[in-house]
Amino acid sequence: MSKTPHQNSFSLRFVLEKDKLNGSNFLDWYRNLRIVLKQKRKDYVLEKVLPEKLRSNASHAVYDAWNNHYNDVVDVRCLMLATMNSELHKQYENVASPIKMIASLKAMFQEHARTERYQTVKSLVECKLPKDAPVSPLVIKMMGYIDNLGRLDCPISQELATDIIMQSLSSSYDQFVVNYNMNYLTKTLTELHEMLKTAEHDIKKGAPHVLLVQGGKRFEKPRKDKGRGKAVQIVNQDKHVSSCKPKSGPADVDKCQYCKEPGHWKRNCKKYLEDSQEIENMYETSS
Repeated sequence: MSKTPHQNSFSLRFVLEKDKLNGSNFLDWYRNLRIVLKQKRKDYVLEKVLPEKLRSNASHAVYDAWNNHYNDVVDVRCLMLATMNSELHKQYENVASPIKMIASLKAMFQEHARTERYQTVKSLVECKLPKDAPVSPLVIKMMGYIDNLGRLDCPISQELATDIIMQSLSSSYDQFVVNYNMNYLTKTLTELHEMLKTAEHDIKKGAPHVLLVQGGKRFEKPRKDKGRGKAVQIVNQDKHVSSCKPKSGPADVDKCQYCKEPGHWKRNCKKYLEDSQEIENMYETSS
């Protein structure tokens, strides 16, 4: 027995249902909510306000757009309520707009998230590796703080995260840091962790650490051409220029997906452009 579109909707809602909103997990719940809505192309409901009224002479396209938006608002509101704990459900069951619900929830729980973010940043920048201490536990702890900042809607770039980890190292790793920066290596934090464990092993043995690039090859500077004194460059000889010419337009048998008339694409359809503009005007008039 095939499922109807309604039965197929919100196939990712289990992500929200397994960890209902209880106050302390607002950021995780909100992030998962947006993932679920994006899958069903309904995330616009959290940003676009549904107009209260339509003009009496509104076109069919405008009426259909308004009706679809209204149905999506109902779906999203019910999903939000169903994935809250009972106390929050009672508090928001009479709020009709998902946008107003999110604004209220942010005002209620954002202060808690701000405090947690501050404490996470503070703990991250205070991480320091004592001399002769193992490097792995420190790096793992710092990676946890970095992941937590992403969860708190405060992600930091991989490059900045690498710099923060590097500056936390003891002076025993100075040569490793110099080599890493000179070679302009771009590694994930997991790869950096493995490299630091290798460097730690070399430092304990008293051996100079040779920085390796991906694939296990030693980093080498470009060789000089004795005849010209210029760095040898490898030129890709396999470049291929396609001789295929782009189509100038749809064939006569092709039909527009919007108006079903042959001879043009949807993006060039006059009716589609007119209806789209009228729908945009609907939202602008209501704002």
